[in-house]
Amino acid sequence: MPTAIAVTGPDLVLPSPDRHTPSAAVLQSAVQSPRTYSLDQALTEMHTLIEHHGYVIVLCPASAPPAVAQRLHAIRSVLESDRIAILRPDLPPLGLAVLALQLRQLSICDFSPGVLASAARLLSHYIYAGALLGSVAKLDRVPVTLQSHAKSWVPGAQFAVLATPRPELIKVTGDATLPGPGFGTKMLYATGQLGSAAWVTETLAPAWRAQGVSETRLPGESARWWATGKLVEFAAAIPDISVLYQLVASVRRDDCHWCGLELIGDRCGFCAAPLPPPPERSAPASASSAASLVRVLPRGAT
Repeated sequence: MPTAIAVTGPDLVLPSPDRHTPSAAVLQSAVQSPRTYSLDQALTEMHTLIEHHGYVIVLCPASAPPAVAQRLHAIRSVLESDRIAILRPDLPPLGLAVLALQLRQLSICDFSPGVLASAARLLSHYIYAGALLGSVAKLDRVPVTLQSHAKSWVPGAQFAVLATPRPELIKVTGDATLPGPGFGTKMLYATGQLGSAAWVTETLAPAWRAQGVSETRLPGESARWWATGKLVEFAAAIPDISVLYQLVASVRRDDCHWCGLELIGDRCGFCAAPLPPPPERSAPASASSAASLVRVLPRGAT
């Protein structure tokens, strides 16, 4: 069985693009209250996943209440298991759902659990996630200028915000748009209380030369992450599993000096131990070579 990809809410599970991609496990220990879902039930749930899959990679939104993350770490501690990775990428909820889908796609490939977990950080750099907002008055996850705060009180004002890979904020006027990816992507969007998603589908998607645009449901954490329910969230990412595979496979692999699992990058996804500084050597493949691989992809193609 492939490594299990688990999420903390059903709205973080995007539909599988094909019959080979497994679904994600929705952790009831994160969805339900501790009053109705006991610690024993939570331990049984996680133990069952480990028994069936060997390893579990949990994706938890950075905006989730502290109690959710604390319970996940408590489960890992009580089970005394080094087969559970708890990842909290600083992606907006829809971007996190996209990352979960990419990891699900790669879980059926020949990557070890350690490589798959540490690949989450690499793949996050190639997810363009943001939102169209009716107000940025309370937004604190993306730098907002005092001038933008003032403009957000103007009736009818809308702002386009890019959270990753590089924060950007613009006021939606005329043909103004956000800097987009230089490689082929598919865009997903989810509508909140803002109403129309026309700017996202008719202005942003063509400017980014998205290969396709699809609507999905808005994650429950989105209003908390963006500090407003008046939004249209969007995320554009590489949809092709062959490109994702080449991206991850092009990075040098190392062994974690703490838990022994394979990893890519500078930190283990399971035990979070940093990779010790390597001796002076020429690395045949690195994250920069992975970036080069994506950069050579033409816009609108994979």
